Amino acid sequence: MVYDINDIQKILPHRYPFLLIDKVIELEEGKRAVGIKNVTINEQFFQGHFPGNPVMPGVLIVEALAQTGAVAILSLEKYKNKTVYFGGIKNVKFKKKVVPGDTLKLVTEIVKMKGSFGVGTALAYVGDDVAAEAELIFCAE
Repeated sequence: MVYDINDIQKILPHRYPFLLIDKVIELEEGKRAVGIKNVTINEQFFQGHFPGNPVMPGVLIVEALAQTGAVAILSLEKYKNKTVYFGGIKNVKFKKKVVPGDTLKLVTEIVKMKGSFGVGTALAYVGDDVAAEAELIFCAE
């Protein structure tokens, strides 16, 4: 099942301009989500990052990965209507620039949940190339 922007807004509290997922193409509740972000020149951050050489900020790629993981967590009944926050970010690596026209495939797998805390592994792809990877720590409250 594909979840469009309207479905995502029922799960996540994020809104424009900080909702960084356009759709979710795979969802295993509580375990894994795959999101898509179509990167366009109309993104507000491109006005200043960098004029004449637009590059998506790495922190926003990580945020998009975290939002994808939050969809997986918040899809579980026990976490509905909660907010998922960052508890930490480890081992982040940026391997490829993300520019207007790219489609980011965001894959976040929740590898551990204990109470309201969770750990996820996350990969962002442009085509078959890894653009970024990280270990994300979540807190749902």
